[in-house]
Amino acid sequence: MPFLFKLIVTNAVIIGCAQLGKRLPSTSGLIATMPLTSLLVLLWLAADNPGDYRLLTAYTRGVLWGIIPTILFFMAVWLCFRRQTTLPLALSAGFGVWLTGALVHQWLVK
Repeated sequence: MPFLFKLIVTNAVIIGCAQLGKRLPSTSGLIATMPLTSLLVLLWLAADNPGDYRLLTAYTRGVLWGIIPTILFFMAVWLCFRRQTTLPLALSAGFGVWLTGALVHQWLVK
């Protein structure tokens, strides 16, 4: 599948979600957490590596376990926003929590 096509489709999903977030932030958040991005990556991997179920299994396992650090990220950012923390500090805290969770994730999936 051509790289440019993948780039356009993937960016259209992200930009569309960001635009929707201006009017319907909760709906945009729900759509953003849908497996849209993960689904696109899965489709791109399957198209580029037909029949490689080991690759697809490893990818889906990584996505499944990667949900936990992602939840931790959003919990940390949400708590920071509830305390009216600045955006850079909230994102830094969230990233720190996510990174810790991601390191544990990588350790566990090996």
